Amino acid sequence: MTTAHKKTAPIPVAEGDHVRQLGARYDRARQRRRAWESLWQESYEYALPQRNSFAGISAGQNRMEKIYDGTALDAVDALAASLLGHLTPPWTQWFGFKPGPDLSPAETEALSPVLEQAARTLQAHFDRSNFMVEMHQCYLDLIVGGTAALVLEESEPGSTSAFRFSAVPLNDIVLEEGTHGTLDGSYRQLALTLAQLQARYPMALLPAPVMQAGDKDPQARFDVLEAVLPAAFGQYEFTAVLRHTAGEPCLLRQGSFAQSPVIAFRWLKAPGELYGRSPVMKALPDIKTANKVVELILKNASIAVTGIWQADDDGVLNPANIELTPGTIIPKAVGSAGLKPLEMPGRFDISQLVLEDLRRRIRHALLADKLAPVAAPRMTATEVIERSAEMSLLLGATYGRLQAELLTPLVQRAFAILRRRGEVPDIRLDGRLVALDYRAPLARAQGQRNIQNTLSWIESVLRMGPEASSAIDLPAAARFLGEALGVPVDLIRQPLPLPPEEIDHVLP
Repeated sequence: MTTAHKKTAPIPVAEGDHVRQLGARYDRARQRRRAWESLWQESYEYALPQRNSFAGISAGQNRMEKIYDGTALDAVDALAASLLGHLTPPWTQWFGFKPGPDLSPAETEALSPVLEQAARTLQAHFDRSNFMVEMHQCYLDLIVGGTAALVLEESEPGSTSAFRFSAVPLNDIVLEEGTHGTLDGSYRQLALTLAQLQARYPMALLPAPVMQAGDKDPQARFDVLEAVLPAAFGQYEFTAVLRHTAGEPCLLRQGSFAQSPVIAFRWLKAPGELYGRSPVMKALPDIKTANKVVELILKNASIAVTGIWQADDDGVLNPANIELTPGTIIPKAVGSAGLKPLEMPGRFDISQLVLEDLRRRIRHALLADKLAPVAAPRMTATEVIERSAEMSLLLGATYGRLQAELLTPLVQRAFAILRRRGEVPDIRLDGRLVALDYRAPLARAQGQRNIQNTLSWIESVLRMGPEASSAIDLPAAARFLGEALGVPVDLIRQPLPLPPEEIDHVLP
């Protein structure tokens, strides 16, 4: 990690109780995770086989041999793309900063342009980084495995962006639950070459056997365990340990973070469980059944094409040498029946009806029929509001969890990196002086109903005449609509403070 504050030379386990305790703690956390691995493997096998790292298949091998129906694969891709567009849309200002409730109107108006510029700077670093590529992979893991992990590290000075993102597969991450039910502790497994070790931990003194093995084979990889665990005073302790077979494990680096660089989040959390449950797990029986039905249909189709034949063993006809190709002449004895097809019993084939019902339930469970792209070229305002309201209801609980476990820690970690670099003001996102403002389409969808009710009320009051219209504070209503629609706060004029003589008049 490039943002760790304190670095130490490696020490052997015999001299470092911290490394030994960390290894034992990691083994216990990994043992608790084993109960999930069979469910994850089955979910990835049928819904996302190209990312199934639990089957022991190396990269580049064919993982589609058991797939006969692609409904789940298409629905997973569609839902991941929809989440990307509704939560963190590419090249769009999906978050912002706004003055908190503890500020006065004058302070709010003075601070708004500064916060808006800080949000634009932060968004520019997101756009220039690999955030969208890795975030899309995290959404795929979230939909299939129920839990995903995104690592946000600081890039080297001079890079295009200050951020470097990595989507960690479930097979390479082990999590621990904090005191408040959040995923605070994490262990990440890395397999690095000697050159990668030296680049990632430049001040580490690598053991001699590792140096010799790396010089002999530049592609040889060594196992590294990186742990980020909560510490005192809201800090996170970072530890990197080299675990190699040539000798005892040694400490590569140790430091602390104000915000955890590993951001783990879940789709659905069941009571008493650490890892999340996914919509694919809910639809897994239908996915497996549909896959089997298509397999049987294909086998039945091969029988219907080639048929089942029978022949008398008359000493002339040899069934082993028969090929059913056009133009083939099959010999037979005089007076024998020769080769004739076996009559299949007539029946009503209901496999297509069963398959369509299974596919419909799979698409419904994975929200493919709710969050799919709009088929009509144009929609009315009422259709837009109703569609947004439906999305808000469907993903309300999930979005609330993703906002708490993904979006808020992600922005706070990114803001802390830029604040330390001096690219944004030295302020804290505490919710009182400065608050986060989520401007993603799904976040705005929750306020569409309030906007519509406000506009209806204003229109109704204006029709009542001048006396009733005086009850409307139009500047305040305009500010409310601007905030609800995600208008940049520096474009909204705040009310001016009262002059001193009026304040003395108002005060008792």
